[in-house]
Amino acid sequence: MIGELLPDRVVAVEAHGEDDAGCAPLYPEEEAVVAEAIVRRRREFAVVRACARRALGRLGVPPGPILPGERGAPRWPDGVVGSMTHCDGYRAAAVARATDLLSLGIDAEPHVPLPDGVLRPVALPSERDRIAGLALRRPSVHWDRLLFSAKESVYKAWFPMTGEWLGFDDADIEIRAAAGGPRRGGFRATLLVPGPLLRGGRLVHVEGRWMIRRGLIVTAAVVPR
Repeated sequence: MIGELLPDRVVAVEAHGEDDAGCAPLYPEEEAVVAEAIVRRRREFAVVRACARRALGRLGVPPGPILPGERGAPRWPDGVVGSMTHCDGYRAAAVARATDLLSLGIDAEPHVPLPDGVLRPVALPSERDRIAGLALRRPSVHWDRLLFSAKESVYKAWFPMTGEWLGFDDADIEIRAAAGGPRRGGFRATLLVPGPLLRGGRLVHVEGRWMIRRGLIVTAAVVPR
């Protein structure tokens, strides 16, 4: 599912369902990270790393521990960029060679509305206006949750490039719905803070794609090299 949103040079592996606790042995260093965590957290941590190790293996990268670094972002092997996500019933990891992509971010959310009071702190007025218009045309989509997921994907792509926080109000995201159906499309994040300097100049926009399937919203943001 998530792989459909990503370029061919990205390897994505996902796991569906909850009966997956036994499929992902952890390295001792990883075990130490979740030693005091509840069972659900340990399972999420283990299964998403199993997905990541399978994806890395398809790139030809040998298995090893994947530990959380600053702000919880996964520390990938040298020469690799990637992202992980998990929510109820779904875990996924996506990786690519750093020679192919500068950065990427993925996110998954349940396709349900955001809790009351959450949209206003996470969305700019321009974003709220746009998703209100989308909701009038296609009310079957929970656009507020989709916007939140897109922001999460953009942040996950941003942080490895900069090592800096990107607030909800630091990027203005415009969501596009594919013609002929409400269940997939794209988005563009316009950065409202200075982006990193790339070979062609300073990063101004981050492009992404989204899909709704099996009761989930999945989003992916990619920064080409």
